[in-house]
Amino acid sequence: MAGKLDGKVAVITGGSSGIGLATAKIFADEGARVYIMGRRKENLTAAVERIGRNATGIQGDVTKLVDLDTLYAAVKKEVGHIDVLFANAGSGQWVSLGAITEEHVDKTFGLNVKGLLFTVQKALPLLKDGGSIVLNASSCRPSLAQAMQRCASASRWWRRRASTRPGPWISWRMPSTTAAASLPHARSKRPTLTLEAKENTDVGKL
Repeated sequence: MAGKLDGKVAVITGGSSGIGLATAKIFADEGARVYIMGRRKENLTAAVERIGRNATGIQGDVTKLVDLDTLYAAVKKEVGHIDVLFANAGSGQWVSLGAITEEHVDKTFGLNVKGLLFTVQKALPLLKDGGSIVLNASSCRPSLAQAMQRCASASRWWRRRASTRPGPWISWRMPSTTAAASLPHARSKRPTLTLEAKENTDVGKL
């Protein structure tokens, strides 16, 4: 039986763990050729094995433009185009307002803003007509916890604003508080992550 994504090519950053990995598994199960990018080689290798067929892992960091070039060069050489880009790489560190440092700001915005921007920009020449770009973000209910994560919240606001720009079909997905809280424990292969990815990704639109 044909999958909903048969013949499609999907690129997923932050694909070696958490929702990125769960989404990659779903895409592959639906017939897509999946390219995942992750920073840690051992995690990336394990992720490719877990995804199974039609998965390729590219080690790299989205904040390093040369790594993005390597990712897209591999995609261009092997398949020539992208149908779905899932810009999933991102993070946030819990730091009180008074403890925020320049290094913290640079790291947070480098990943959540610079990394996102160039992930999308460099993919555009390969994006097929009618292709999709999915921007992942996370949030939490107004609380003390939200006040403690101002830098990350500001950078994720930019990610959501980026999805309102004209161009290819762009969507941003916001995982629930429960799923976001489970991400640091992704190595435990919790089934809730796969369920969360299914709930937040409508493969019928991709």
